[in-house]
Amino acid sequence: MASPLSAAGAYANIAKLGANPAAAMAGIAGGQGKPETSFTSVLKEALSAVHETGKKSDVQSQAMVNGKSNMVDVVTAVAETEVAIDAVVAVRDKVIAAYEEIMRMPI
Repeated sequence: MASPLSAAGAYANIAKLGANPAAAMAGIAGGQGKPETSFTSVLKEALSAVHETGKKSDVQSQAMVNGKSNMVDVVTAVAETEVAIDAVVAVRDKVIAAYEEIMRMPI
């Protein structure tokens, strides 16, 4: 399940990689440490987490309509879903920008 804390953890991990890219590349190239996961599996996990967050938001909204939930829970669930979707959209935009940059490169 995606949350602002998990997003912050992911950004912290990316910042660590950005701070020392030579060590990160040596770890990947040398095969040291744990096996690396593919981009596809990471993307699938992220999308399933966003889907689960959206379902949680829907359940909270339906519970509110039935009078079984309070407004704070609904707003929190909707905000978590919004943060998760914003993160997915940001990644999508970066992937598209990278693809466009690659397509502009001369052969």
